[in-house]
Amino acid sequence: MTHNPTALGFLRIPPFPGAKPPPFQSLSTAHTPIPDRALDQLLRRLAQLKVGGTYWGYRPDLPEPGYTVIRVTGWKANKETHCLADGVLELQPNSNIHSWHVLSGAGAVVADADDELILLAAIAGVPVRCVGQGRFSALEAGDRSTLREVFRAVAADGIIYRNPFNNDEMDLAGAIELCGFWRSLIDSNKHLTAAFGFALWKRKTIAPLLWDGTRNPPFASELRRLQPGQRAAVWKSRTSARGVRHLEGSGADVLEVEDGFIRSVGLGANCVPPLSIVVDSQGIYFDPQRPSDLEQLLQQSRIEPQMLRRAKRLRQLIVELGVSKYGAGAPKLERRSPKRHLLVVGQVEDDRAVLEGLGPSSNAELLSRAREGNPDTHIIYKPHPDIEAGHRAGRIPDAICLQLADEVIRNVPISSLIDLVDEVHVNTSLAGFEALLRGKEVITYGVPFYAGWGLTLDLGPIPDRRSRKRNIDELVAAALLLYPRYLDPITGLPCPPEILVRRIGEGSSHPKPTQLVRLRRLQGKWKRSLAALRSN
Repeated sequence: MTHNPTALGFLRIPPFPGAKPPPFQSLSTAHTPIPDRALDQLLRRLAQLKVGGTYWGYRPDLPEPGYTVIRVTGWKANKETHCLADGVLELQPNSNIHSWHVLSGAGAVVADADDELILLAAIAGVPVRCVGQGRFSALEAGDRSTLREVFRAVAADGIIYRNPFNNDEMDLAGAIELCGFWRSLIDSNKHLTAAFGFALWKRKTIAPLLWDGTRNPPFASELRRLQPGQRAAVWKSRTSARGVRHLEGSGADVLEVEDGFIRSVGLGANCVPPLSIVVDSQGIYFDPQRPSDLEQLLQQSRIEPQMLRRAKRLRQLIVELGVSKYGAGAPKLERRSPKRHLLVVGQVEDDRAVLEGLGPSSNAELLSRAREGNPDTHIIYKPHPDIEAGHRAGRIPDAICLQLADEVIRNVPISSLIDLVDEVHVNTSLAGFEALLRGKEVITYGVPFYAGWGLTLDLGPIPDRRSRKRNIDELVAAALLLYPRYLDPITGLPCPPEILVRRIGEGSSHPKPTQLVRLRRLQGKWKRSLAALRSN
């Protein structure tokens, strides 16, 4: 793969698999000069985030620090891409190399005077030598004022940046931050050797979120043993427990992948692909029996005020648009009686979040315990949508359910029910987290990820590891901003959660049902009809 830096611009969008982004920048005759002090701050931030140029490409092996990087037209390298010899790293012109990687230990750079690697090296503080004449020739002098002027000409003056998600104009600082967001995601996927357990219908939307900058994720249909130190992403619910044990026993680093908390419009059980995932290097968020990356964020991290303000705005946006895990919309419901209203949320009983969540093993037990502790309340029971779709276990026949609950409500968004009631009672359901976003009292019977931080009444065995108290915006920052990964269904680009929330809330994320989705819906309808006949 080759690139033309002049045509693409100095700051650019990585070529994520399947993405169809609009232009990131355009030329303009009007511009407002950036003061020197502000420009120096932007240069420092750019170097800190390691963006500009090809910040996603191939990462060759490097010599010992202090090597000289050579990329000159006509230079005879011993290999097609690069070779190492006596402290020299030789690169072919226009090679798809991760620019910041090759600069990470460089002592000097020798390149064509028109090669953007010269500018990147100057920004990184690496001495440069230009071959021939070109737009970066002046950078050989090494002084700050020249760097400012060259950078202005390449990335600032007469250039308009546009947010690819909404086409709004954005300043240079915003463009740098967005590139930094993408670079961080790409770098987190480096050295990914294999990806096991990913259903074919999920791969298209997951691929950009696991892309390492050079190739599509290495999805594999069959589990295989890896070497110590290699990394594998695994969807464990679709992988045999024995196979996972063998994989972990091989010494490979196993990253567990699951659906994110703001997933899609439509059910995974109907084969609607996820628009967000979580990738956990320690465990997984719904298993309280061992640490997870999310638990560590909540227990140990310091969340900056700027991040908390963003979390608050995100929380308000989710509530305003009525967004939940599987969609959006929150029509207002009327109170049923003068009694205190309580919502009990059912779950899929053979789901790992229930099996490993240290709470009730069945929805009937959950409902029974809720009624036992609240004899004089109006209880509403909400079955899980995957059960209602006919695909999963956990159905309670209405005749039994209505002995404990005052009513069963099915085809109403969970956000509307949360708004209606005074309390939400859950085993480990994400509905409890969604209720916290809306300021409701939440009682947990198992140990979901949001339990144990002082925000819920917990009846389950909270691990001693969870000793810190958090407020709601700290929880939102960790669970929605820092932990998951999101995909914009319009551009196909990894995006911040705010973008996906708006897409879902505004209806622009609704997928056109595929033939597989239609088939799964018909299958679910048939299963529901069969279950109804059996119960009669």
